Amino acid sequence: MITNEQHIEKVALVIEDDKSVSQLIRLYLAEDGYRVLNAQDGLSGLKMATEESPDIVLLDLNLPGMDGIEVCRNIREKSDLPIIMVTARVEEDDRLDGLDMGADDYVSKPFSPRELVARVNAVMRRTSRANKKQKEIGEQFKLGDLVIDLSRRSASVRGAEVELTPTEFRLLAFFIESPNRTVSRQQIIDNVFGYDFSGYDRTVDTHVSNLRKKLDAANPDQKHLKTMYGFGYRFDA
Repeated sequence: MITNEQHIEKVALVIEDDKSVSQLIRLYLAEDGYRVLNAQDGLSGLKMATEESPDIVLLDLNLPGMDGIEVCRNIREKSDLPIIMVTARVEEDDRLDGLDMGADDYVSKPFSPRELVARVNAVMRRTSRANKKQKEIGEQFKLGDLVIDLSRRSASVRGAEVELTPTEFRLLAFFIESPNRTVSRQQIIDNVFGYDFSGYDRTVDTHVSNLRKKLDAANPDQKHLKTMYGFGYRFDA
């Protein structure tokens, strides 16, 4: 039996200048039911991300014209589109730079095509679950000057919106559902990233740090998110 959900087309944008890598990704994603768009440089990739409305972007860092970090930054200024960095840069600083710019996950080359597809599906599931949950809750929370609207997936301070990535907003939603309670990295992974998360502790720490920086910058008089050294994090309501 074919369900309505199976009729929904999934569109992936692959921004990659290596044609062999791009074709390999296209082959495996197409087999998994995705329609795959390709761009071979940063500027055309950014244009396609804006005009074609893909469901997810797979983004190389080393791109001609505009590198992947800049592409990611520009996408994040306008959209909460899920982004996976796919690159040969393996240094931790490169990973963290990508996450700092708002990437949701990071895959290093060389990679297993099947693992890459699994990571793409995992990010899609996390985003879908978070959106569904937030729509079902449909509540607005006010913590001092900070207002979080789960149904609109927005956060604001005195009317000014705090620009958050999809992962940062999922983190914030989790924290406000567990106020004044210390949560471990593993609890964050289980509730925000999901059981299929294959990242590492610094990935979690980086996303939490980015969220805290944005909240503190927008509202320096009220610091809600705190590190509990050796235990995890606590969101003081």
